[in-house]
Amino acid sequence: MKPEPASRSGLAGPTGYSVHGAGEPLVLIHGVGMSRAIWQPQVEHFARDHQVVVYDMLGHGDSAIPPEGVSLRDYAMQLVQLLDHLQIPAAHLAGHSMGALVALEFALAFPERTRSVAALNAVFLRSPEQRVAVTERAASLGQASVAIPVEPTIERWFGNPVPAPLQASALQVAQLLRAVDPVGYARTYQLFASSDRVHADRLGSLRMPALFMTGALDPNSSPAMSQEMARRAPHSTLDIVPQARHMMTVTHPGRINQGLRDFLEAQPR
Repeated sequence: MKPEPASRSGLAGPTGYSVHGAGEPLVLIHGVGMSRAIWQPQVEHFARDHQVVVYDMLGHGDSAIPPEGVSLRDYAMQLVQLLDHLQIPAAHLAGHSMGALVALEFALAFPERTRSVAALNAVFLRSPEQRVAVTERAASLGQASVAIPVEPTIERWFGNPVPAPLQASALQVAQLLRAVDPVGYARTYQLFASSDRVHADRLGSLRMPALFMTGALDPNSSPAMSQEMARRAPHSTLDIVPQARHMMTVTHPGRINQGLRDFLEAQPR
């Protein structure tokens, strides 16, 4: 029987992290309100032949709360410091939602440390209506005492009512949303709400292979957004997942894992 891949967890400065398996490094970056725990289906799949690194974004899980006015560059530098701590010179990156923005920022700022980048359920050039909605949500989080809007978020991500096959995933996501620090959540979400344009003029300079994948039924990280990002990036692959919504990494893990694996295996070693 093949032994279980080695795992370890710890703190690297402000960052809580876990490492699983051995092989080519693959870093997974979660979205707003989540934690590294959300990647369990991907960890189980990829740790068989990759060194999988998962970590808590600033303001989430075991990581430090970011300062007011935190920037995408700050989140990219968090990953630089973690890779330095782990002595990883370069890695494949896959980010979900806000994590996709961080992954793209890192890839653009540190191309020599990025073997490939996958942007899952990424936002890009929101419509005026989408921008108003997300800006209003961000403004409502301005006070630390404001409760995180768990139920509306679950409805956006899973539907109302939540379909029976997705209820376990929705419960896991709701538990993570209830556990996140409200200040960390608010500061990260406010950055997320204003960052859908930051890479618009830079995607053409991506040097490495890039995957843009989203759910066919995701209204806020829509197929049209991924299609436009793929059109602008020079070495891109587009993958639209049928019947999937925003949290496709947990609702359709087999399909997402296979799509990521196909992309990674197409890259030169």
